Amino acid sequence: MAEAGIVQRGQSILAKTSERLTLPADQAEAEQIIAALHAMAERVQGLHNFRKGLGLAAPQIGIGRAVAVVFPLGGESLALINPRVVEQSVEFDEQYEGCLSFFDLRGRVPRSLQLYVDHCDLRGEKRITMFENAMARLVAHEIDHLEGKLYTDRMPKGVDPIPFAKYQGVGSTWVYPSA
Repeated sequence: MAEAGIVQRGQSILAKTSERLTLPADQAEAEQIIAALHAMAERVQGLHNFRKGLGLAAPQIGIGRAVAVVFPLGGESLALINPRVVEQSVEFDEQYEGCLSFFDLRGRVPRSLQLYVDHCDLRGEKRITMFENAMARLVAHEIDHLEGKLYTDRMPKGVDPIPFAKYQGVGSTWVYPSA
């Protein structure tokens, strides 16, 4: 993924809190960032089949702004501007995650099954959106990037990620109990 232009682990931008946009004043910048995220997502989707969905945060393409795009499996993409988790369920699960910024590893990460996220649209209108299960996991992962965190920061102490070659979940989706 480094060859595709994704910022790799160890680069300082991934450890910094992203700067929030002021909308609607920064609308043109937000539109440019979203377009750049979509273009990069298209590029990396040509390199790998993302069976669990795909997310990309602005710091991963070298932009220190609080914008992320999430592409759920079989769904419409969602741009998140200035997202912030305002509430989350106490129920969680632990599933393997990967990251474009160090694609050769996978790690089991506990995440809440339900998130409420405060974010805004390009006009600056705020909204709170509820995400569940796989979408909650994708969104939480990208918000972590905007807060200068990697999924490895969320892994239990003493547990290390495994090499991609040993990961058994390639080609499968995350599994959640039916409601």
